Amino acid sequence: MQVFKTKWFAKWASNQSISDSALSAAVAEMEQGLVDAQLGGQIVKKRVALPGKGKRSGSRTLVAYRRREKAFFLYGFAKNERGNISLKEKEALKLLATQFLSYTRPALTKAIKAGELIEVKDDG
Repeated sequence: MQVFKTKWFAKWASNQSISDSALSAAVAEMEQGLVDAQLGGQIVKKRVALPGKGKRSGSRTLVAYRRREKAFFLYGFAKNERGNISLKEKEALKLLATQFLSYTRPALTKAIKAGELIEVKDDG
C-alpha cells in the first residue's frame, strides 16, 4: 500500500501536529473498512486523532483511496473550523483523486521529485 500526502496537506498536518504514524494508522483502519464517509469518486472522509486528543475532537481528512493500492491525503480541517466541504470543493477533489489514483510509478516519482507529493512514512 502506497500512501502520500499533497504539499498543501503536509503543511496543514504539520501545523496540526499530525504525524505520519497517525496518517498510517488511519490508512490501516481504512483498509479494514473503517471510514467515516464515502464521498464518491474514490474520496473518503477519515477522522484522525490529534496528539493528546481523541478522534472525536480531532481533525477530518479527505483521502483519495483505492483499497490495497494507493491513498492520497488531499485535504484536512479541524472539526471546530468547519462542518464540511462545499459541493464545488467536493467536485474539485474528485477530479484530483482521479488524477492521482491514475498515476503510474514514473508519474509518482516525478511528482515526489517536484515536491507536489510526499510519501507518508510511518515514523512511530
